[in-house]
Amino acid sequence: MAQSSFSERPGVPGGSGGFGGFGGARGGPSRRGLLRGTAAGAGALTLPTLLSACGGPGGDGKTVTMGSNASDKVPREAYAESFEAYEKKSGKTVKVNTVNHESFQENINRYLKGSPDDVFTWFAGYRMQFFAEQGLLTDISDVWKGLDGFSDAMKKQSTGEDGKQYFIPFYVYPWAVFYRKSVFDKYGYEIPKTFDDYRALAKKMDKDGLIPIAFGDKDGWPAMGTFDYLNMRANGYDYHLGLMRGEESWTSKRTRDVFDLWRGLMPYHDEGANGRTWQEAAQTLAKKKSGMAVFGLPHPGQQFPEDERDDLDFFPFPEIDPAIGTDAVEAPIDGFLMSKKAKNDEAAKDLLKFLATPKAEQTYLAHDPSNIAVHEKADTADYDPLQKKAAELIGGAKDISQFMDRDTRPDFASTVMITAIQRFINKPDDIDGLVRDIEAQKKEIFGAD
Repeated sequence: MAQSSFSERPGVPGGSGGFGGFGGARGGPSRRGLLRGTAAGAGALTLPTLLSACGGPGGDGKTVTMGSNASDKVPREAYAESFEAYEKKSGKTVKVNTVNHESFQENINRYLKGSPDDVFTWFAGYRMQFFAEQGLLTDISDVWKGLDGFSDAMKKQSTGEDGKQYFIPFYVYPWAVFYRKSVFDKYGYEIPKTFDDYRALAKKMDKDGLIPIAFGDKDGWPAMGTFDYLNMRANGYDYHLGLMRGEESWTSKRTRDVFDLWRGLMPYHDEGANGRTWQEAAQTLAKKKSGMAVFGLPHPGQQFPEDERDDLDFFPFPEIDPAIGTDAVEAPIDGFLMSKKAKNDEAAKDLLKFLATPKAEQTYLAHDPSNIAVHEKADTADYDPLQKKAAELIGGAKDISQFMDRDTRPDFASTVMITAIQRFINKPDDIDGLVRDIEAQKKEIFGAD
């Protein structure tokens, strides 16, 4: 990484997870802590050292502070290059507070109500709207008035329920079924087009001595991607949103059928998933011990050696209902928000304007090829084959979902769905009891009749 004048303030060493802990946890996208944090009560505890470390110097007009959850080496260094490019262009300084990803999520609610940085990394859609509705974010509609190159869909995902913009999208990545081309070539496997083909392929992989579907749900969120795809393929995108927003019933036949479809696949998932991280699951794919895995693009991408990346490939989650097809894609969007308590409004908005440019995205992606740009004018000439394929998958989608824990209320995702899905993984035959419990808790949280 090139030398940069930006100042990175590492997180305070501590335990792995827990309130204020930074150390020990594995890097990478983790949401379990995010969900616990967003569901936490407002200001119930005194801010720990973790959060008081944030905020940094302010008020000088030349310094903007950045709270970052990019604790893995690749994204951390990629962000550093983008911030350095901004510093060279503007003459301002970006002071970065990089925190272990899970700890950042776990403390986000208290962070925003304490002494937050001017700008911080976060997620689009409902996950952004949740904080906007609490008055914890700065309206950046004025920044958006000067932007171009973003689709209407991107702007919609950056807009709160009040019609104002709060989010700057930076990159996006699709979820799909990943595999190694060399493994498929060795055994003569064909890409499955339908769910029946997918199940038949898993059965064949099992007979060939492979783990058919690599699976790790220790963090509570990875298995949500499988549920979302089964639901969207069986019931459609609108039903997915309705279910996530508390408008559809978890005890309906349509929802029960989703779990039943998944139950039929469970014998082909790696056993003991609730005790395995997604990184460990991805490693079985990298080591050719498993045949497939439902992941987001960065997850297997970060676990593969660079010289083996060209052996990694993916296919869309297969069709279940021909009338619905496969035109809904799970594609979370990551980017930046400005806290309501920003000390340097002008500097913060100037940084956000830069981060909304093709140059900023391209600088980042040059060092992290596990994502794709969201700006329509970004140069994709240097994309590797996997990035190009990911861009085509998202570009051809009729509907784009953000992932279960981004499309629903954080308290519902954290207090109900993490436990429910892990319970299903341990005991997939008790679907009736499971959906009754989910529905009862949904009514309490959403206030549904």
